[in-house]
Amino acid sequence: MNKGDNAWELTAAALVTIQSVPGLIIMYGSMVKKKWAVNSSFMALYAFAVVLICWVLWAHEMSFGEKMCPILGKPNFALGQKYLLEKARVGYIPTATFVFYQFAFAAITVILLGGSVLGRMNFYAWMSFVPLWLTFSYTIGAFTIWGGGFLGEYIIDFSGGYVIHLSSGVAGFTAAYWVGPRLSSDRQHFPPNNIIHMLGGAGFLWVGWTGFNGGSPYAANEITSLAILNTHICTATSLFVWLSMDMLVYKKSSAIGAVQGMITGLVCITPAAGIVEPWAAGLMGAMSGSIPWYTMMVLHRKSAFFQKVDDTLGAFHTHAVAGTLGGLLSGILAEPSLLKLYYPKTTYGPGLFYGLIHGRLMDGLKQMGFQILGAVFVAAWNVVVTSLICIFLSRFLNLRMDERDLEIGDDAVHGEEAYALWGDGERRPPHPHRRLTIPSMCRRC
Repeated sequence: MNKGDNAWELTAAALVTIQSVPGLIIMYGSMVKKKWAVNSSFMALYAFAVVLICWVLWAHEMSFGEKMCPILGKPNFALGQKYLLEKARVGYIPTATFVFYQFAFAAITVILLGGSVLGRMNFYAWMSFVPLWLTFSYTIGAFTIWGGGFLGEYIIDFSGGYVIHLSSGVAGFTAAYWVGPRLSSDRQHFPPNNIIHMLGGAGFLWVGWTGFNGGSPYAANEITSLAILNTHICTATSLFVWLSMDMLVYKKSSAIGAVQGMITGLVCITPAAGIVEPWAAGLMGAMSGSIPWYTMMVLHRKSAFFQKVDDTLGAFHTHAVAGTLGGLLSGILAEPSLLKLYYPKTTYGPGLFYGLIHGRLMDGLKQMGFQILGAVFVAAWNVVVTSLICIFLSRFLNLRMDERDLEIGDDAVHGEEAYALWGDGERRPPHPHRRLTIPSMCRRC
């Protein structure tokens, strides 16, 4: 064991949990229309809690435990004292630290997915969806690439470009298709209820990414330092490029656009943070600030398919597109000596760019092929499994709230409001004896 490594890894894990609670809770609750603030924040808080329960009961071992098949580990508890206090499978830290750090990754993945279905998904359906998706989708991606599965020795994914962001973006978009759209009036007019709080939540997300990427080496070493610096270089560049695109095309600087550019930069650098040089991180930032901008601001509005699916916060563009972009750029820009330093027991790469320079073109092309294969596998698995989960749940629950609840929002769903100020847009005074309503889950019967 190494006390310094363990101290840093616990700090990194805490930073990742802060991204979700309170980061995404604040960000989701403020980015949506006022009537959905409570519901959106509550969906994130619920997911965070339930993922931890599932993680220690069975999901951690399915992701990182004994191999059951090429894509999955054997379900088992991660609760025994002897097991948790022994050395982890990587690094010189206790297994308990590794379990907690990986839980933080799993939790934020589910919460990011939830951003696609805000403003209309039945909360009771969400309660069931979270453990099912964690069990049958997230664990497969994690085991296949990180836990000893069939792609583990071939795919470069430093901190979750594929495992976390591509999967959450594709699954969120798929779930949005099955759940159905928001009310037409909400789709046309869905202003943030508090932009200042949105920026504060985004700040938690950005600063927390120091632990997100900085914790992946499971040690306080030189790769950790490089990963953290590259993370912030890429993010700052991406934000600047996205903001510049907004100003050039729409003639205005947008705070919401800046947050989107920040997120795409964070996502894009994630699979490559510790295995590319800083100039490459800047290049990745320029591309993550422009390519997802184009898919979200131009392609999305022109495509009938994208218009049909109501992806509330655009997670497909900010996570699936940016995560795929980062994974592919990792196959191009991965630096050989950094790869060897981070993956001493494997033969990754080099990136295609360095393959051209050093006369290893075929090795570079081979690595690019593996990166493409990984993206296709993760995307396809999430489309199929997320669809099956939604179809299964729809047999017992309404995935979408009924029209009456959609009109009212938080008050109908939870009996609570984010801003309980009389006169702030209310049509009638609050009644001291509120009439109880039957949850929409039960009204199906």
